[in-house]
Amino acid sequence: MFRDVSACNTYNYGDALYWDARYIQEANCGSFDWYQRYSALRPFIRKYISPSSRVLMVGCGNAAIEMMRKKYEDVPQLKYMQMDVRDMSFFPDDSFDSVIDKGTLDSLMCGTDAPISASQMLGEVSRLLKPGGLYMLITYGDPTVRMPHIHQPVYNWKIELYIIPRPGFQRPAGSTASRSHLEPVPLTEKGLLPADYVLEDPDSHFIYVCKKIDEPIDLSDISTNPLTDGEMQR
Repeated sequence: MFRDVSACNTYNYGDALYWDARYIQEANCGSFDWYQRYSALRPFIRKYISPSSRVLMVGCGNAAIEMMRKKYEDVPQLKYMQMDVRDMSFFPDDSFDSVIDKGTLDSLMCGTDAPISASQMLGEVSRLLKPGGLYMLITYGDPTVRMPHIHQPVYNWKIELYIIPRPGFQRPAGSTASRSHLEPVPLTEKGLLPADYVLEDPDSHFIYVCKKIDEPIDLSDISTNPLTDGEMQR
């Protein structure tokens, strides 16, 4: 029901053994960035995350922990730790100003018990964020498959959405962009894209900027009508 099979293909992205084997296979291929390069994400990071922020990046991708520890051993501000994103009780509440997630939630969505795993991880992210803190999620998941998970009253997040084309995307000759990808995308009351919205790149990435509101939400003012199965699927 909630498993985002559209992004999983035939690979078991939710299995740690898959990633261990892949990192060994690609060890000599050089470094690369999943999804988006930093140059594309820099405007969003600079806009929303202060250089003085205490930041947690959940999931390090092919930047294996031991390798990064050695590479940046002269930068004590950077700490690399291995733990389960569904249980980060090592950190106390309100530990971070910002949390960045580039593909980690997507991996959980490809695993077994995806809804439970996603809920556990997002609950931990919310717990670790200070009031006014920010969760930046970079994902393949469009609002139909991500909003049911992140747009929950318990997290108390105000959400903005940005959509950016994949690296290397070329617009068809003669086409013109109607909107800058540095502008937030308007959403419906249910948190979905407008019916007439057309993705410039069908394989775009979605950036959800989720700000933890200081004031508690009055749950009596929030509709409890769930999205239908059709709305939850891509």
